[in-house]
Amino acid sequence: MVKPDSKLRLVANFIGVSISDGGFMQAIKVNANGWVDIARHIPSPNQDTRPDGQPISLIVIHNISLPPQQYGGNGVIQLFTNQLDPEAHPYYAEIYQLRVSSHFFIRRDGSLIQFVSCNQRAWHAGVSVWQGRERCNDFSIGIELEGSDFDTFEASQYVVLNSLLVGLKQAYPISDVVGHSDIAPGRKTDPGNFFDWSQVTI
Repeated sequence: MVKPDSKLRLVANFIGVSISDGGFMQAIKVNANGWVDIARHIPSPNQDTRPDGQPISLIVIHNISLPPQQYGGNGVIQLFTNQLDPEAHPYYAEIYQLRVSSHFFIRRDGSLIQFVSCNQRAWHAGVSVWQGRERCNDFSIGIELEGSDFDTFEASQYVVLNSLLVGLKQAYPISDVVGHSDIAPGRKTDPGNFFDWSQVTI
């Protein structure tokens, strides 16, 4: 369990996670169908069935913001649901045809969105390898944090991330939590130098 700062108790109330008598934030629970009940569900079409015989053992942390370094809009949701308008921003014209998704998206205010059941394969990792195993999408869960390589992340995001990680570890045989840059070095840089790994408490 994760012990939150007193100011962040509002985050727990906001996302619907209880605080125990000892002052610890409870795990965000994953149900048998791979969904987090307290998350906002926005199903993405960019998903498919995981291959048989590959336990979910890896969590990959990313950052994303659309437009880049602009926060609070619907660009990420639109990208993950194939609704991004290429005329809405110059950068969108470069990426609107991508077919990508992530299981989770943690916004700057700590709100949690789920696009894909954890039991399904989201399309977040791309060409990737971890400890000699390729195709990390097959055996991983992707968590996007609203942010960039150039900005610090919010305390509320770390609180929700840690609580979610606890819940995922209770539901699946997770052995490693890594960044996108760890599984696609030279191709990806996220979650970036401003992501504070010391605040990942499990």
